[in-house]
Amino acid sequence: MKSLFIILLSCLHLSAKNPNIVFILADDLGYGDLGANNPESKIATPHLDKLAASGVRFTDAHAGGNYCVPSRYALLTGRFSVRAPTLDVNSGPIIGENLPTIATLLRDNGYQTAMVGKWHQGFVNQPKGSKTQFDYSQPLRGGPLDRGFDSYFGIHTSLDIPPYFYIRDRKPTQPPTDTVEARDSVSEGEGWNKIQGSFWRKGPIAPDYKHREVTPRFISEAVDVLATYSSGKKEKPLFLYLALPSPHTPWLPLDEFRGKSKVGMYGDFVMQVDAAIGQVLSSLDSTGLAEDTLVIFSSDNGPVWYDKDRTKFNHDSTGGLRGMKASSWEGAHRMPFVVRWPGKTKAGSSCAQTVTFSDFFATFAELLGSTSKTEDSVSFLPWILDTNKTAAPRPPIAHDERSIRDGAWKLILPHKKGTLGGGPSTNLPGQLYNLREDLAERNNLYEMHPELTQKMEAALKLILAK
Repeated sequence: MKSLFIILLSCLHLSAKNPNIVFILADDLGYGDLGANNPESKIATPHLDKLAASGVRFTDAHAGGNYCVPSRYALLTGRFSVRAPTLDVNSGPIIGENLPTIATLLRDNGYQTAMVGKWHQGFVNQPKGSKTQFDYSQPLRGGPLDRGFDSYFGIHTSLDIPPYFYIRDRKPTQPPTDTVEARDSVSEGEGWNKIQGSFWRKGPIAPDYKHREVTPRFISEAVDVLATYSSGKKEKPLFLYLALPSPHTPWLPLDEFRGKSKVGMYGDFVMQVDAAIGQVLSSLDSTGLAEDTLVIFSSDNGPVWYDKDRTKFNHDSTGGLRGMKASSWEGAHRMPFVVRWPGKTKAGSSCAQTVTFSDFFATFAELLGSTSKTEDSVSFLPWILDTNKTAAPRPPIAHDERSIRDGAWKLILPHKKGTLGGGPSTNLPGQLYNLREDLAERNNLYEMHPELTQKMEAALKLILAK
């Protein structure tokens, strides 16, 4: 009887038209850059603020890691990044060949799946060691087309890591036959360090690749996906994953945005990213797809934003959170996070439910009526549909190999190099914060709650052991 009920439920879901899904992921955007999150932001983000005003803004939402690679692994697989066998993309594909992804889940349940943007999960013939060239004579396997996407246009990694070339499906549009010299903005007058500003590394570059044009090119490709889909038969719903490579370095705002913010070239570039996302949202409107589309927006991790930058520009990119990209503090992984589904989400609402990137697998599975599951994914569909729901306890989240969240509490263990949470070296055995009372993580309660810290450390070890 139970099996019959599941079959009938699945048929009911498949007989109804599931929504299109457009997932837009920014790169290195801070929680406090959005005006919707931070009224004191010195960067204008009208398009993202409008998206937030028309949907639900999750205020306790977390990326799958504190930098690019683990975050995207968790998003795509529904698993904590600490379960990945490696996070080194130079060793080949990080996502196992037979591992389910949100793309395979959606494709196997009747979706047309497309990806545009930054992959950063490795390929079979990824260059090893000091090599900076792929084997361009062979198809690039182990990437999006082999992990659930029907089509792909993008780049293999970040905008500042060579070789620099575009990929369509499994082939480069042009192989990188030229060389570009390294660049940075250290001497340009805004006070950036060597990994900020217009930074990129020396390496091979394709003739059709221009750093400044990559983000606009991705927007054009994404708009083309929407236009082609809307003009077709639309027999299947569409899943579009738009993984922007910005505002990650190099910060290269187009002329129309240069000097328009109060936060130097970073703020100008964020304004460009906001406008670019506005183009995608406008395309949903003009193609008539908006009303039937679930739009999700977030960022893969926090910004590269130091105390000196906060002081110089009077702009807090993390919105009062401690830390930045690559730390274990909230500024590294608590993300801007907005969901809009016309007629389903409550416009202008906010939700305090704790969610993390690995939860998308279960959320999409529940949406589809699928019984597919992963070990770390917890559906938050009920909070998308009813934002008046009270926040409920979620099983512990492993943010990284040294940090775990359980309810209001967050434990950070010492880094193996002697640093804590990306901060200065100390003699403290660890950090424990009550985020409900101390979101800025300033009051370390580690010594006051030994039983709790032991319990949380044991929970983290259990996750790491699987």
